[in-house]
Amino acid sequence: MDNSSPSGQVARLWNDRLGRPAIRAAQVLLLLALAACVVFALTRLSLLVIPVLIAMVVAAALAPLVGFLRRRGWPALLATWTTLLAGLVLLGLVVWLVTLAFQDEWPNLVEEAGRGIDELEAFLTDGPLGISPDQIESVRQSAVDALSSEQVQSGAIRGATAAAEAVASLLLGVVVLFFLLKDGRSMFAFLITPLREATRQRAQRVGERSVEVLGGYLRGTAIVATVDAVFIGVGLLIIGVPLALPLAAVVFLGAFIPLLGAVLAGALAALVALVTNGLLAALVVVALVVAVNQLEGDLLAPVVMGKVLSLHPLVVLSALTAGTILAGIVGALLAVPITAVAWAAVKEWNATAPPGKQLVPDRASETDGPSSEAEPAGAESSTTDG
Repeated sequence: MDNSSPSGQVARLWNDRLGRPAIRAAQVLLLLALAACVVFALTRLSLLVIPVLIAMVVAAALAPLVGFLRRRGWPALLATWTTLLAGLVLLGLVVWLVTLAFQDEWPNLVEEAGRGIDELEAFLTDGPLGISPDQIESVRQSAVDALSSEQVQSGAIRGATAAAEAVASLLLGVVVLFFLLKDGRSMFAFLITPLREATRQRAQRVGERSVEVLGGYLRGTAIVATVDAVFIGVGLLIIGVPLALPLAAVVFLGAFIPLLGAVLAGALAALVALVTNGLLAALVVVALVVAVNQLEGDLLAPVVMGKVLSLHPLVVLSALTAGTILAGIVGALLAVPITAVAWAAVKEWNATAPPGKQLVPDRASETDGPSSEAEPAGAESSTTDG
């Protein structure tokens, strides 16, 4: 091409020291714009996307049980129904026990909370702060007015709408979970059918590895959460804190939010202990929560989780922040397992990728060069010749 022609000048412009980084920057911006459009579309379809994602996570955890029953000669439909109904019955039993304990302890909690508020008011008026009763009454009246405002009432209407959407999402999630347990493998095989043979085999291995990581993460987290809930629940019973069973359930659920869940659950337990049992009991609860979390982080989680969640704490925190911004509490629950699965899928894809087609470059292979492949080939030929 003639460099003096307009096309040659344009080509030279895009191939100089500034042009090549500009092309790379444009490619990155295009990918970011595409990712932003995908995320925006998913957030608009949250009523569909969230139940499907939750069903995928739960299906990955329950798939080994379905596979175990089918290897024992159970029909696919019977194995799926048995696993699904067993999970629903277990979930319903836990909710029933927590609700029953909450109903039994609620009157005592209200009474103790009222006494605690009275003591706090007495401290504010008679203590060193010198706050007058008129100021406290003004704050109380402002709170009552805020709770009875139109914004709160409209928020209650939105809450009722969100509750109806949650019920619809739950039903949709159960249906999706059933079909994933029954036909998940065949559905995935259908999705990768258009790929070429080599790519399809790699995609199959990536899918199997993703299910393994996702199921291992959920099962490991459930084991860790159960141990945390049992230790903290027994400790709350010994201390005499009301609502020990509901608080243990909160600890169990909080364990599914890495880094932040245990802190929030422990703070709630300490707050209830402070209101109902006093400062000393609250300090004991804080010490108990810290000890259990230390035991989990140093011993239980590394043994149970293994290398399933091989993510840096900064990556976990970033995923939690992004998930919370995009989808609230559900996003916080799903952000870390989705990030772990994505990283595992990239590593598995690279593990079987041909040279030059890795998503993340392998530094060792780049350093070794062609000798890393020539040595095994030579060893194999010498063994064959011998």
